[in-house]
Amino acid sequence: MSEPYDVVIVGSGPVGTAVARELADDDPALRLIVLEAGPALDDPAGGHVRNIADPDRRNRRLAELPHGADPVPGGTAARPGTALVGAPAMPNAAISTNVGGMGAHWTAACPRPVDDEIPDALDADVLDKALGRAEELLAVTTHAFDRAPLIGAIQELLGALFDRPDRRPVGPMPVAVTVEDDGDLHWTGPAIIAGDLWQRPNAALRTGALATRIRLDGNRATGVDLVNLATGEREFLGARAVVIAADAFRTPRLLWVSGVRPAALGRYLTEHPQIMAAALLDEKYIPDDAPLDIHLPVSATVTPGGGAIVPISGVSWVPYATDRPFHGQIMQMDASPVPLNPGVTVRPGQVIGLGWFCRKELSPDNRVWFDEDTLDEHHLPAIRIDYRLNAADRAAIANATEEVRAAAQSLGRPLGEPFLMPAGSSLHYLGTTRMGRVNDGTSVCDPTGRVWDTDNLYVGGNNVIPTATACNPTLTAVAVGVITARAIREQLQTDTH
Repeated sequence: MSEPYDVVIVGSGPVGTAVARELADDDPALRLIVLEAGPALDDPAGGHVRNIADPDRRNRRLAELPHGADPVPGGTAARPGTALVGAPAMPNAAISTNVGGMGAHWTAACPRPVDDEIPDALDADVLDKALGRAEELLAVTTHAFDRAPLIGAIQELLGALFDRPDRRPVGPMPVAVTVEDDGDLHWTGPAIIAGDLWQRPNAALRTGALATRIRLDGNRATGVDLVNLATGEREFLGARAVVIAADAFRTPRLLWVSGVRPAALGRYLTEHPQIMAAALLDEKYIPDDAPLDIHLPVSATVTPGGGAIVPISGVSWVPYATDRPFHGQIMQMDASPVPLNPGVTVRPGQVIGLGWFCRKELSPDNRVWFDEDTLDEHHLPAIRIDYRLNAADRAAIANATEEVRAAAQSLGRPLGEPFLMPAGSSLHYLGTTRMGRVNDGTSVCDPTGRVWDTDNLYVGGNNVIPTATACNPTLTAVAVGVITARAIREQLQTDTH
């Protein structure tokens, strides 16, 4: 009997959706299904929560999602729409269980990796073309905040501090956003990547479906076992190819429980240590005619400590460079994160939040592992994390802290001292199913995402990125997903001959 599906994809985030979209565009006859354990937050499924105009409705939808573990010592509350893993070594490690995954909540920053951020397992030309396609799928632009008040002054001041002839200049952050005709912003979630995919006859999105095991026959994946979370019924979906893109913690767990256990599985876990600060732009840089109250194409971001969502009106960028291995994200906010003196008038865009992301050195000892003595109701093992900073990491954080301090001072009045966020706060988790050029025990998959020693099992997501980076990883992960889709199509064609 033939398999009911050509491809089963576990995970409806940006990468899982991109793989499905690329496959369906290439061959509309392919039978595809994407499995998602969580619910859709809005219509269309996989839309970004910032596009839900009614804040009460948005907050209700977010409150309905799983909350996960309570905060652990040294950590903060989960951000809206996410659930804490509950790992003392990485207190703010979090996951998201809804259609779109973290792609329904992300900041949408999409810088390209450069220099030593680029995986050496990938051909540079292949990656460049895939990044271009990823930018199309994500609707990346550098013009989303052209109307942001005072953004020119901010970029000029930071450019004077950081620009060098051999560096990319300070400028607008590339973001996955569409500017509407009225100037308002529509943020990219996986619904944008999907387009009309879920209306096509051979493509399906199934919610409330938790994948519990990959079935294999020798080196070949034959499909996925799942449980219907609404009814408790268990099913098997057969497929000619299987893709697991279920985040950096649950992707390796699904491989582990399925008996797919390469030596590097779960290892080389890394993220971006994050330093935060805030400043008030000095009045001398503000034109006399700068408005006090204007309609802005505002978005929303989560406060550094978690919890509330607050508006922002501009995003600028201090790009990563080899000689200063940090990535700076500068957000203009509509309210100060700290109390100001009575009578101080704050103009739109004058309050500035600064976030610096650091590279972290790679180590196989930083890992996610699975406690088979602690099983959940679906017999899946608990997620555990081993993670620590070494001396080089602490030195990098100290250098980045000085950079942030200098940046805040250059803009005007610093609003407090820079501070290091708890581990896991970046939400950029990489490396746990990392790619490699050769199967030497230090990687889980090849450069196309195919798991070593399998014929048709693939992994996707930030967890496939093998390098120590500082830039936001989603664009790169989607680009690798584009490469994965191409490899799956070639595999399916070979299988039919």
